[in-house]
Amino acid sequence: MMSEGELQKALPRLVQEGKLPILQEEMKSVEGLSQEVRRKHFGRSGDTLLHYAARHGHLSIVQYLVETLGMDLELFNNDYKRPLHEAASMGHRDCALYLLNRGAAVDCLKKSDWTPLMMACTRRNLEVIQDLVQHGANPLLKNKDGWNCFHIACREGDPRVIQYLLDVSPGIWDTESKIRRTPLHTAAMHGCLEVVKVLLERCCYGPDSVDKCGVTPFMDAIQNGHLDIARLLLEKHKTDHSRKDALGAQPLHQAAVTAQDDALRFLVSGLNVDVNARATILQLTALHYAAKEGHANTIQTLLFLGADVNAKDGKDRTALHMACAGQHTVCAHVLLEAGLQDSPDFSGTHAWQMARKPSLLQLFEKTDVSA
Repeated sequence: MMSEGELQKALPRLVQEGKLPILQEEMKSVEGLSQEVRRKHFGRSGDTLLHYAARHGHLSIVQYLVETLGMDLELFNNDYKRPLHEAASMGHRDCALYLLNRGAAVDCLKKSDWTPLMMACTRRNLEVIQDLVQHGANPLLKNKDGWNCFHIACREGDPRVIQYLLDVSPGIWDTESKIRRTPLHTAAMHGCLEVVKVLLERCCYGPDSVDKCGVTPFMDAIQNGHLDIARLLLEKHKTDHSRKDALGAQPLHQAAVTAQDDALRFLVSGLNVDVNARATILQLTALHYAAKEGHANTIQTLLFLGADVNAKDGKDRTALHMACAGQHTVCAHVLLEAGLQDSPDFSGTHAWQMARKPSLLQLFEKTDVSA
């Protein structure tokens, strides 16, 4: 009989490569091997041969393992995935259909409570999704994060899948994750314009639904640079572009954090947002945020849009303090070149006193602000 080490390597490889005749020969050549592998788990993942076959889409091997070796369809690996999870997640329709027709549980759960339908929705494979639903999959089930399959489909961005799920389950859109994020948040965040169009046409989301952090879909679109979606939400959904999140930050500040310069130009030049607007109890400007994150180009964009280079927050800190605290030499250089004066904060600390990085120290030596 094959040694344990030989089994661990040879059989999964044969299955993954789709070499059914050689697999059959191995099973016949070693007495008791077929019985041994029926319930055997391989590798760190704990996959069975049926998992490997379903994941790689080898229907003939799936049939051989089930019908000849008698493998259990419901054996799960270390993540509690069944073979149906594998076939669905990889979009192997023939394997998924075979397993379903042999009686595989359609709503079996893997770790984090993901169903095969949820796994199928991670890919743009409408046919597999339809097969699962037609075999009784429940589209309304949620995973541990409170996402149902509709959330997942909205992230992936196939409008055909969205239309189908709304057809078979008209109320599926009316759901929130555990942190109160809606599918509209998800689609806006991931830049799925065509999905957002469907959601605005067929669903009844409020114009400014907020998650636990006070973030709206418009904010998600702005801070991820999806201006086409931001414009659509303004035009069709009448969203409020001046709304603040739970910390008091506006889309302007969020765009500065993520260095979305086009979004900043859109907000300030297109929507007349005050480039020097304050956020949070610390009274931070977008310039403070950009300097803190080390976004030199964004600092230049904000200055071009009229940002006050010498603006101070609630602790008398300028953007230069933020840049130096983060050891962002280029940002400090841009701010100094723009005429920022290094004045002390409320504790008497100058920005140059925060410098630790050699290049930053050299910059202050050249500008002689520490004198």
